Amino acid sequence: MSFATDFLFDHRRPFLIAGPCALESEKLALEVGRALKRLAGSLGVPYIFKASFDKANRSSRAGYRGPGLEAGLKSLAKVRKELGVPVVTDVHESWQAAPVAQVADLLQIPAFLCRQTDLLVACAKTGKPVSVKKGQFVAPANMIEAVKKIQGAGNKKVLLCERGASFGYNNLVVDFTGLPQMRAMGVPVIFDATHSVQLPGGLGHASGGRREYVESLACAAAAVGVDGYFFEVHPDPDKALSDGPNMVALKDFPRVFKRVLAHDKIARQQAKKR
Repeated sequence: MSFATDFLFDHRRPFLIAGPCALESEKLALEVGRALKRLAGSLGVPYIFKASFDKANRSSRAGYRGPGLEAGLKSLAKVRKELGVPVVTDVHESWQAAPVAQVADLLQIPAFLCRQTDLLVACAKTGKPVSVKKGQFVAPANMIEAVKKIQGAGNKKVLLCERGASFGYNNLVVDFTGLPQMRAMGVPVIFDATHSVQLPGGLGHASGGRREYVESLACAAAAVGVDGYFFEVHPDPDKALSDGPNMVALKDFPRVFKRVLAHDKIARQQAKKR
């Protein structure tokens, strides 16, 4: 079974990438994925389920990383089949690209690895669409080089994802001028609202976050103009095994996303008038 991902490059309507940060269990993944699919369907928004089989850049060695490649891909394949939705997950190393591409419909490059040429090329060569998260240390204009690395390997299906920039210690800020800068490169741009409120290493042994600002930042991105939205969602963020402080509670997400879409609709209508 294969899923078309042409909607990623259809600028006429937004899409949603969402799910828990890490794969904690198949039961939780299916619970979240099922609820998000139902919501997206009711709103007419294409949906991709997101979860990581490995969180290789946790603040602490003791932090939960996920089930690993083999078990993680098995769980993602089950979610994909049972829910009938495309899936996306992170690729951390070049050798992972081929096996991940056997399951995932979209490959994601973590922000810390956005300049790793071998990783970008390996993902490009799978032929699957590749979403590159802008590094916290990279200016928006410089992301053109990541785009060129993937396109130069023969893959034109590239997306860029904004997730905030480093600002002093344990803090991120979003430069919203970066969104139109990256869209001007001719690739779709995704706004990662939940990682943009992260406080890297803010808890010492783990990253903190300010989930109360997720909705505001996502609405701001919608007003500026983006192609898709990325959220990490969990039934009980305070008990999540990874990224809990910046995740949106599943019960709150419909209200949050509906407000974001209201801003998105206005921005798209205004863009047509220009």
